[in-house]
Amino acid sequence: MHAVGTSRQPGAPAVRTAVVWDVLRAALADRVAVTGRDRLDIVDAGGGTGGFAVPLAALGHTVTVVDPSPDSLAALERRAAEAGVGVRALQGDAADLGELLPADGTDLVLCHSVLEYVEDPGGALAAMARLLREGGMVSVLAANPLAAALHRSVSGRFDEALKVLGDPEGRWGDRDPTPRRFTRESLVRLLGASDLRPGEVHGVRVFADLVPSRLLDGEPGAAGALIALEQAAAEHPVLRDIASQLHILGHR
Repeated sequence: MHAVGTSRQPGAPAVRTAVVWDVLRAALADRVAVTGRDRLDIVDAGGGTGGFAVPLAALGHTVTVVDPSPDSLAALERRAAEAGVGVRALQGDAADLGELLPADGTDLVLCHSVLEYVEDPGGALAAMARLLREGGMVSVLAANPLAAALHRSVSGRFDEALKVLGDPEGRWGDRDPTPRRFTRESLVRLLGASDLRPGEVHGVRVFADLVPSRLLDGEPGAAGALIALEQAAAEHPVLRDIASQLHILGHR
């Protein structure tokens, strides 16, 4: 098993997820120290093809992915087999978690890009909270409406950007593929309503979605430099709030 606290992200460093991995590494290291267990129990709700689940399993943890798509779960199993790790795959929705998994048996639940799409975000988060052992955590990653407004405006869609700012769900129109987005304040309220203690909010992809890919592909060291920039911006009180996504841990 690799050390949970290592400064290197599992697999190739990824600009889009570096900040999330930084938070998860620290949280897992703390949890290992508190429990004395190197092998933690992790549930990835809506984990799809295993972008987080497989690296976490490679660190030696027990990982279960719950996802409604059989195709995604099949891809997850192939990815896990290629990595030489075991990941449990269960078909189901966030609303099914209480029926699929026991209460009080999980150290960490990942809820990444899920709350935007479920019918009842509060109910889904409460179901995840019930899976946690005392001291366990839910990792929430959600789309930010302020970033949506910024991105619509830089592409010249000023009316849509304005609509995002006034829409209670943070949407830019009927064709918006994202059903809802969450501000920092709304995520904190949602966690509190689920009896979870909100941790610090981090901005994810503050700059990454604004940088042309050709700049990263053509310049040696550019990806590493952008990761360093993202890490510095993640806690900046202004830049954090315009990130494409917001990341927060809720503690039981």
